[in-house]
Amino acid sequence: MTEMVEPDDSITELGSIRIANEVIEVIAGLAAVEVPGVAGMSGGVVGGIAELLGRKNLSKGVKVEVGQKQCAVDVSIVAEYGARIPDVAGAIQENVKRAIETMTGLEVVEVNVHVLGVAFRQEEKAEETSPRVM
Repeated sequence: MTEMVEPDDSITELGSIRIANEVIEVIAGLAAVEVPGVAGMSGGVVGGIAELLGRKNLSKGVKVEVGQKQCAVDVSIVAEYGARIPDVAGAIQENVKRAIETMTGLEVVEVNVHVLGVAFRQEEKAEETSPRVM
């Protein structure tokens, strides 16, 4: 990650504006899960198991460093089986950058995508586990 300047409030004639890091994390998480090929966000490897997280906690799997006018983002995801991972990662980078810059006005200097696992679709799992009738 690039070194960032300590965050400072934006001062307007009506007062100051401060966007919490958690807000930027949620924006990045939402932008990441919108990309086709993303099975879910990952909170990291805990005890050797990547934890899949749903829409309830989108800031998990996202780390941001915020400066006065710039930010850097790390996103940890689990990819869907069969998706071309470099294409998915590139789409995540573009979508996260666009969403943060549009909503906050901050310049996104980097979006690092960490693919921590691959998940199978639910329908495929259901077919594999359902008993066969002969």
